Amino acid sequence: MAYRCGYGSNVRTGAVPVGPFPSGTDEADYDRLRRRVLWSLPAGLYILGSRARQRRNLMTLNWVMQVSLDPKLVAVSVERSAISHALIAEGRCYSVSLVARENSAVVRRFVKPPNHDLEAHTLGGIGYRDGPSGAPIPEIAVGYLDCELRQSLELGTHSLFVGEVVDAGFAPLGEGVPVLRMEDTRMSYGG
Repeated sequence: MAYRCGYGSNVRTGAVPVGPFPSGTDEADYDRLRRRVLWSLPAGLYILGSRARQRRNLMTLNWVMQVSLDPKLVAVSVERSAISHALIAEGRCYSVSLVARENSAVVRRFVKPPNHDLEAHTLGGIGYRDGPSGAPIPEIAVGYLDCELRQSLELGTHSLFVGEVVDAGFAPLGEGVPVLRMEDTRMSYGG
């Protein structure tokens, strides 16, 4: 199969689909098919905590994976225009929190930057604590990974942040709780 590369903007903005495209295919039809397949990849749905100085943020995220056993490294892919991107780049830390499947509605609070009440120690009305790295960990987390940034790589619209796990844990009774996945919601991202 011959491929031809094409460059364009995100399909959501109404711009030209991004290649490569197999020769002889309709680019728009192929782009829709490719996005449906990419959306079918199993993906969790998490809350990403970030911090730089006194600024903190919680953000809904689905691109997370462990990338090394020794040391324990976890990578997250964050859109470069996101507030969390700037906070991670500056603060050099982040947390990844697992959310119980029954709390699927709460992740919608973090698709846009939440209000931060420093005095009440809340983000979007949800209490948080700072992990050893300094990144916020929401009280609703059934499990969490607290990471110090070790590397970053710019990849098109996103940056891949690779952090070393400096703390991890489960909430009381959190281990074994079914965790939220993208397919548990009507949300979709990527592709």
